[in-house]
Amino acid sequence: MAIIALAAAGLALALATQIGVILTQGAFPPRGRMVDVAGARLHVVELGPRDAAGPPVVMLHGASSNLRAMQPLGDRIAKTRRVILIDRPGHGWSTRERAADSTPPIQGRMIAEALTRLGIDRAIVVAHSWAGALALRIALDDPDRVAGLVLLAPVAYPWRGGAGRYNDFISTPLIGPLLAHTVTLPLGCLVANSGARGVFAPQPMPADFVRDSEALLLLRPREFIANARDLVTLKAAVVEQAPRYAEIKAPLSIISGDVDKTVSTGIHSRPLAASAPDARLIVLPGVGHMVQYAAPDLVASEIEAIADRLVQMAATADKIAPANL
Repeated sequence: MAIIALAAAGLALALATQIGVILTQGAFPPRGRMVDVAGARLHVVELGPRDAAGPPVVMLHGASSNLRAMQPLGDRIAKTRRVILIDRPGHGWSTRERAADSTPPIQGRMIAEALTRLGIDRAIVVAHSWAGALALRIALDDPDRVAGLVLLAPVAYPWRGGAGRYNDFISTPLIGPLLAHTVTLPLGCLVANSGARGVFAPQPMPADFVRDSEALLLLRPREFIANARDLVTLKAAVVEQAPRYAEIKAPLSIISGDVDKTVSTGIHSRPLAASAPDARLIVLPGVGHMVQYAAPDLVASEIEAIADRLVQMAATADKIAPANL
């Protein structure tokens, strides 16, 4: 009888999960266009004037998230610049053929291909948290693609410990899909607000953030599994790429909070600023992980400063070039 009861409970949770997926996707439909690349289909939202001066600004979100978490910042920048918001492979409305395609080198290749399909050869890349490692990898693997970098509380180096026991379970064959298709969505709905508040701490979470950021899309089984894989495989990826950061020649601005409990500024941002040859570090006192919400004016001004600097560098190069002929 116990086995029958357990099976019935599992079936009920699986049914509740499927209903939840249908309702969540109906509430938060895609807002942009789909771009097919090798191994994935990426959801892209374009903002601002397409003919704006200077390189476009590409924004990449972190873990447990989607492009909507970057959209308030994107809307601000799009008043004067072309902005490209991308759901990373497997997140939001982007898909990927293999959950194992979870590392910055693979996702970087996919995003670079999408930018090519959008006609973007060179861009300023703005990245938060997990995507900091991704943006750095793109700059290493495709340096001509990256005109400048603005990294917000970025992951850049290995840290003590792992990615969390639950993420390890979700990344395990058989056990992970079983959990993702039964308990993850019902349980996640109960803790979504408290979890988001923890990421914002010590700053208050904006009202209706979970709704406005469409965070509940994360609880769909395929995305939850992809997110867990991203987190579990990230440490090994940064171990491999961190020794190369001195190769990055693009101007780099790093903005972090000194009380970030999610991504330690001391472990990641400070060493990165010391390694990259053209880096500027801003550490915000009393600020946690969500720096783009805590200091949006500052973040926007840093993006504009990078863009203005690139214009000046191009103008200087144009003046010098004739003299060298």
